[in-house]
Amino acid sequence: MPESVVYAPKNPATEDPPMVRLAMISLALIFMGLFVFIPVIVVFVQAFSSGVGAYFRAIIDPEARAAIRLTLMTAAIAVPLNVGFGIAASWAIARFDFPGKQTLLTLIDIPFSVSPVISGMLFVLLLGVHAPIGGFLAAHGIRIIFAEPGIVLATIFVTFPLAARELIPIMQAVGSEEEEAAIVLGAGGWQMFFRVTLPNVKWGLLYGMVLCNARAMGEFGAVSVVSGHIRGHTNTMPLYIEILYNDYQFAAAFAVSSLLTLLAIATLIAKRFLERRVVPAKPEQDEIAAKVAA
Repeated sequence: MPESVVYAPKNPATEDPPMVRLAMISLALIFMGLFVFIPVIVVFVQAFSSGVGAYFRAIIDPEARAAIRLTLMTAAIAVPLNVGFGIAASWAIARFDFPGKQTLLTLIDIPFSVSPVISGMLFVLLLGVHAPIGGFLAAHGIRIIFAEPGIVLATIFVTFPLAARELIPIMQAVGSEEEEAAIVLGAGGWQMFFRVTLPNVKWGLLYGMVLCNARAMGEFGAVSVVSGHIRGHTNTMPLYIEILYNDYQFAAAFAVSSLLTLLAIATLIAKRFLERRVVPAKPEQDEIAAKVAA
């Protein structure tokens, strides 16, 4: 009796026809070209439109240097504080069950759901000179709104979920077995934390730091509300770019914009590198699964 022959279809249900794949790839490339590559090229072309000398003069202008310095200072304060909060929050959520755990998760996500402009307005209403708290601080020589502290607070608010949201799933996936083993073997709490916990989550921690730093340096909405736009004092790089553009100093505006563009490119490169370290490649995943099964 002849054996039955099963013919596989030329186009299985799990595969798209070649023309569909070609059309989707072409559409994606066109979209990337129009909304990513061309704008980036335009930024650098416009930045050097008045010559290399004009480009560097725009970068070393005193107001530009003040904006760059304030942006770097804000990020230098906001990122470590948010990373510290992210480590503490992810540790508490991943390792313990306590009343209000879901409420804490919801509170962490508030900056994602509130408009940055609204968050800036809340700081003005709470800490402005006409508010009770802000008026009390101003009477004692402490000015928050329309000063550097307000910019730092607004930046911290809009960026503090980023590190926590990267670390929480990683700590939950790693589990606490190695930490418990370290404690059983006689390690102290800080020894266990620095020698076991941090090495297990270091790539996720760096990934959260990269995202937090990029958002801190590029934040516009909340910072614009609390800054007061005082030239040379409370203008970050995004705010200074807007001022230059509104003053029709287009080459200078694009020159400063090129610095933020370079930051974005560096962030994407770091993000891609860290994603490969945080998420194992497919062969590595298969190897890990085989070891677990064995």
